[in-house]
Amino acid sequence: MAITHSTATGIGAGPRPEVCRIGHADLNAALREGWRDFLAKRGDLIFIGLLYPMIGLVAAVVATSGPLLHLLFPLAAGLSLLGPLVAIGFYELARRREQGLESDWSHFLDVRKRPGFGGIMAVAMVLILLFVGWMVAAAALYAALIGPAPVSVGDFATRLFATPEGWSLILIGNVVGFLFAAAVLAVSVVSLPMLVDRDVDAGTAISTSIAAVRRNPGEMVRWGIIVAALLVAGSIPLFIGLAVVLPWLGYATWHLYTKLVDRSEVAIRG
Repeated sequence: MAITHSTATGIGAGPRPEVCRIGHADLNAALREGWRDFLAKRGDLIFIGLLYPMIGLVAAVVATSGPLLHLLFPLAAGLSLLGPLVAIGFYELARRREQGLESDWSHFLDVRKRPGFGGIMAVAMVLILLFVGWMVAAAALYAALIGPAPVSVGDFATRLFATPEGWSLILIGNVVGFLFAAAVLAVSVVSLPMLVDRDVDAGTAISTSIAAVRRNPGEMVRWGIIVAALLVAGSIPLFIGLAVVLPWLGYATWHLYTKLVDRSEVAIRG
């Protein structure tokens, strides 16, 4: 990790902390450290990691058995936009583990006791709005390019994969989805762990997150690709793999945050 930094004033009330320039080695280290934390806690936390796959399965069942069939793929992809919210508890456990405190499953929800919890709720609302925006955009694209909702799975597959309009939807939908995913990454990759770590407002946390992405565009693109690849891999076997992927990424994102943002003030305060 390079020692060059960038400082400025955040959108919120407090000064924005320094953000660091990182390299490939830092991403790899964050993944290794996250995996180490997961292995240390997998017995306690595997059931927490299973909650997200269960939500995914329920969403898939609802989508395939009702009028939302044409939104199955956007819904599955859109759940990843809410992934950072699921990971908040893992940020808290990683913080406690780092400080030598108890970090078993009973502390997963202790994040609600953190000074920055109000800011966490504000960022959560931003992510939820982005998720809703993505679903609205996906529905609008389907209606504009293909038309009425499909009447069956076969009808849906035919429209999507056997027509020019379907392939146009796939192409344009992926581009639009990428833009929403990039927005979520920029807003949350630093802000949520930062709000768990210290007492700052949501505006300062979000502006710091965006500054970290702007400071390290190449590495953040690489991180986004890694996250997307792991989420896809974890989702393929009926979402069950997410029971491993989500805790791992949660811990890894915490360690990435510690490399992206100067924490000397936190260390001084203890």
